[in-house]
Amino acid sequence: MSTVSFYVNQQLVTVDEDLFEMPLMEYLQDEMGLTGTKFCCGIGVCRACTVSVQRQPNSPREVMLSCSTPLSQMQGVQVDTIESVGEPEKLHPLQQAFLDKFAFQCGYCTSGFLMAAYSLWDRLKRAPINKDDLDQVIENAVGEHICRCTGYIRYHEAIKSAIIEEGGMVS
Repeated sequence: MSTVSFYVNQQLVTVDEDLFEMPLMEYLQDEMGLTGTKFCCGIGVCRACTVSVQRQPNSPREVMLSCSTPLSQMQGVQVDTIESVGEPEKLHPLQQAFLDKFAFQCGYCTSGFLMAAYSLWDRLKRAPINKDDLDQVIENAVGEHICRCTGYIRYHEAIKSAIIEEGGMVS
């Protein structure tokens, strides 16, 4: 019997081939009890299911749509879910900006927006950009996410303010 091994929030996970077709989202929620990643459309359009991944050690983070990614594609991947970002006593700057800017209403899409922004944050830490390009870079990172409460502008403003306040990511 073959297996796939990957990491979820720094925890090694190994699954047998009988689970290879299970979507990552389902595994996170049903097998690991991680309910912060949300299921909505089930076909990767709304992006509520977004998680942040590293495909190779020390590679830049990228987004993954967990509702449409089978476990068979997870070999060696490091997955970070919303549960791994910040701590109740010390929020990640993006989380704090989401609160400060009142970026969300119902909150259902928030983890997807945050994980996409978290991946962007990592990429900008590695390769800063010109401040004039920031709005477009944010739009590229979260522009396809769907928010039924229409919080798009607040999400964008929160991400932008966190990146600018952190320093070192834009010049």
